[in-house]
Amino acid sequence: MSTTPDDLPSPTDRLSLPTLTAGGPIAVMCLRVSTKEQAEKGGTEEGYSIPAQREANLRKAESLGATVIEEFVDAGESARKADRPQLMKMIEYVTEHRVNYCIVHKVDRLARNRADDVAIHLALRDAGVTLVSASENIDETPSGMLLHGIMSSIAEFYSRNLATETVKGLSQKAAQGGTTNRAPIGYLNVGIRDERGRENRTVVIDEERAPLVRWAFEQFASGRWTVSQMQRELEARGLTTTPTPKRAPKSVSVPGLYRVLTNPYYRGMVRFKGAVYPGAHEPLVPKEVWYQVQNVLESHKSAADATQVHAHYLKGTLYCGSCGERLIIIKANNGKGRIYPYFVCNGRHSKKTECTRQAMLIDDSERLVEEYYERIEVSSEVRQALGAMCHAEFDRLLAEDSGELESLAKRRTELEEERLVVLRAHYSGAISLELLKEEQMRIEARLDDIKGRLSAHHDEYAAARANLDDYLALLANVALIYRRCDNQNRRLCNQAFFRKIFIDEDREVRVEYQPSYEALCDIETQGNALNWAEQAKKKDEVQTFSRVETLVEGLNLAHMGCLALRACNPCARSEPERKRSAPRSLGVPE
Repeated sequence: MSTTPDDLPSPTDRLSLPTLTAGGPIAVMCLRVSTKEQAEKGGTEEGYSIPAQREANLRKAESLGATVIEEFVDAGESARKADRPQLMKMIEYVTEHRVNYCIVHKVDRLARNRADDVAIHLALRDAGVTLVSASENIDETPSGMLLHGIMSSIAEFYSRNLATETVKGLSQKAAQGGTTNRAPIGYLNVGIRDERGRENRTVVIDEERAPLVRWAFEQFASGRWTVSQMQRELEARGLTTTPTPKRAPKSVSVPGLYRVLTNPYYRGMVRFKGAVYPGAHEPLVPKEVWYQVQNVLESHKSAADATQVHAHYLKGTLYCGSCGERLIIIKANNGKGRIYPYFVCNGRHSKKTECTRQAMLIDDSERLVEEYYERIEVSSEVRQALGAMCHAEFDRLLAEDSGELESLAKRRTELEEERLVVLRAHYSGAISLELLKEEQMRIEARLDDIKGRLSAHHDEYAAARANLDDYLALLANVALIYRRCDNQNRRLCNQAFFRKIFIDEDREVRVEYQPSYEALCDIETQGNALNWAEQAKKKDEVQTFSRVETLVEGLNLAHMGCLALRACNPCARSEPERKRSAPRSLGVPE
């Protein structure tokens, strides 16, 4: 008795199989489409291709007099890989059950490379299953096997050629400034019809999310935020990813935000296969801001070791005043089970030096450092004088740099023109893609250097002025702030102010300041600032002092002082961050 398609089980009712004719052939079907879009085309669960393949396979089964008892559907799975879930399930099924035929619409539904095709064919043959194509005349005869091999090779050629042509097309699209994949957050992929009714896929700015992304770049460039802090702030402000039919919008993760901050797409560049091209889309942030963000991220990497959690907040900061070696922590037992933690000289402990310095209780070390902070507080009069003198020095340095700025801008224009020449040479076939990448890396490195120096002239001067005011404000009541800090923030404070803290045998404390505070806390510089302020009142002229240049060089965005300002100084924080952190760390009322 032959079986018609109407007698066969439907895909949704395969558990209720018909009674098979004794001795009749049994078949399974393998169906596949390459992409999820194909699987969902037309708004149905299976799209158009899978039902069409099923119908053709059922007609083939009828011609063989076989009954299809099971089907395996790979919806949206590429045939370039053989470990597809349903394919593996099908091979396992025919190994455990008696099956005569495996029916496919075409041999490329199973595999698109010759090696996988041979492996799958051998697995079916070992299970006693004959592979049958509904649209190709393949069988176990010599001519059928020859045709099978030819069709498999054609499928592999088609797959490889399609991949090559796709990469070639995407490379050309990127070279012309097009977006080769889904637009990042802050942009939208849209279709725009031209005057002839043709739809062009392009990218436009997302008016809902772009302002928040732009704000994130501008704020992060100031050096006052970490990526984690920025992510929490953006989440509080309502920034979410762009929704898709498959994924609902959600908050941007910390790794996702890092990818945003490092993506050159936001400065108007398209990156593809290691090469960078000028994009046709509208930049979301100025190039100078983007490069400043990269500088801040790089400074965070260099400061990573300094922000690791230590066993004690003074560990790594205290040094022996006698031999200069670090003070390390040991724990001594008094014989009655009570343990006392001490700071001891590592030179003496490890016998690296001949130091004879005695151990000191950790509590005593903490008290000495806390008392030292009272000595570095600066009066209001001195702070005002220091601020006025340094701002005047900033003005003078910026004026002196105008000639260098002009030279840098001219060189930047020349390099950008050189980059266009290299691109044109690549388009005309004069240079290979590898040489294009090499030249672009060389030009981009020089541009990065120039743009970084231009950024230092502009943005860092402005940021240094703001940091200077924050540093001076911190010196107003630094002893009180330090006493109210928790241990983690005390460690940040110490790292911000001091390179090293030495404690002598007689328990006198002396320090090596960080560059930002070396001049601000220097008695001679403070006296010069008072004299400068007095002279400025008498005559309208700017006078500078040699120590000020050192101070200005130290006031940069990458300095660890920014960490302490965020941790310890409420004035240096954003409003939401200050409200979250102040009560716990500083005891400052909301």
